[in-house]
Amino acid sequence: MLKPNPQFKWLNPHQLAREILIATNQITKVRYFTARVSGRLDPQAPGRQQIYLDALANVPEIQMHFGKFLATKAWAGLVHPNLDPAKPRAKPPFLPWPQVVRIFRTDEKGSDVNLATYLLIDSFRNNFDVAAVVTNDTDLVEPIRFVTQDMGKVVGLLTPVPQPAHALAKAASFVHHIREKHLRAAQFPEPLTLASGRTIHKPASWA
Repeated sequence: MLKPNPQFKWLNPHQLAREILIATNQITKVRYFTARVSGRLDPQAPGRQQIYLDALANVPEIQMHFGKFLATKAWAGLVHPNLDPAKPRAKPPFLPWPQVVRIFRTDEKGSDVNLATYLLIDSFRNNFDVAAVVTNDTDLVEPIRFVTQDMGKVVGLLTPVPQPAHALAKAASFVHHIREKHLRAAQFPEPLTLASGRTIHKPASWA
């Protein structure tokens, strides 16, 4: 939801949960799983991320957990673009088409495993009555299923997509959709004054 709407990237996840969940829920902790981005493709990206991490760190209920961000070069099969059928004489820009191309591949490693681990740990320690997971990653189906069925906990799915993965929705106790109105209502102030007294600003490219 944020990629095509950068104006909503200045997002307070704690406030987002308050906007979506029912008013009687007391939100005691928000675990935020991420990885430090590489500046290989965008040299400004680490700086923007650090500003956002500083904003998150200003919310006492938010605890951050870091995986690893890997940027590698890899070979991938090329999908040939379809030519416009309305232009029968159109020709591809070059021939012959290669079968493979070399690409930059960026992967965030560890966040899904960390999320699953802390969901299980918090369940075993009875740290919550209700958990809400923001994801559409089907790798989390089994941890959610275990916590709901075997541990008897309530685990909801806060989904950023119109049609969440069926297996995730089935494993969850409830499903709430994250809508644009929720993102709009859960933005950090601009500018934001930190507890230290320092003032930070939303990155200009997120305007």
